Amino acid sequence: MRRFESRIPRSAMRGPVEVEVVIPAFNESVRLPDTLDRMVGFLDTRPWSARIVVVDNGSYDDTSAVAGSVRGRTEVVTIGCAQAGKGASVLRGMRTSSARYVGFTDADLSTPVATLIEVLAELHHGAAAAIASRHAPGGAFATPRSLVRRVGSQVFRTVARPLVPGVHDTQCGFKFFDRRAITAALARCRNAGFAFDVELLQHIHADGLRIAEVPVTWRDAPGSTLRPVRDGIAAVAAVCRMHGTSRSDPTTRTRC
Repeated sequence: MRRFESRIPRSAMRGPVEVEVVIPAFNESVRLPDTLDRMVGFLDTRPWSARIVVVDNGSYDDTSAVAGSVRGRTEVVTIGCAQAGKGASVLRGMRTSSARYVGFTDADLSTPVATLIEVLAELHHGAAAAIASRHAPGGAFATPRSLVRRVGSQVFRTVARPLVPGVHDTQCGFKFFDRRAITAALARCRNAGFAFDVELLQHIHADGLRIAEVPVTWRDAPGSTLRPVRDGIAAVAAVCRMHGTSRSDPTTRTRC
């Protein structure tokens, strides 16, 4: 399991806003412009103060330049992350945030941007985490997935479920948090790969905090850097290792 260095210098912290959206990006110069245009266009209409943070995870294309070219009232900044891995990128973005609410979305914006209204409402009403869910009642897939991805998803959810009881979908790439409520959980995260979501949600659950799921209709977009077999196997293995260190109810510590 790739581990993430959690020490963040104070100088890396950004100024406070109400909502900060982290977008992990590795060679996303093609998909990022549309995502940023849609996100900025949406946030510009909302009453919250907001910022978009693109975390460039070692891209060798024009990802950083593209992120800096977006215009609108909402600020868009780019920061770097030297350690490879989606988890490393997201954790760096969230750990350097001073926003009241912080979260992340995938670079392809497969989850409708308007979902932010619902997740922020859940956070305002006391949830520590509000996450988009394709598998909760009311959730759906707008585009068919391959057999490999369907089987891999089922295996992953079966392994992850005991760590976060009651959560139907730990892997939808749209999650937001009450930053102050999850500070301790965030500091304990060490997984830099695709299983970082499970680790963070596991810590939040173990701390006795509420996780709210918001059902969404999810639309797959071409160009993902996810390798279903290789990355899927690595993520399942990482989650299996989490079972041995779970701080939640001992009855959830099952073998993989």
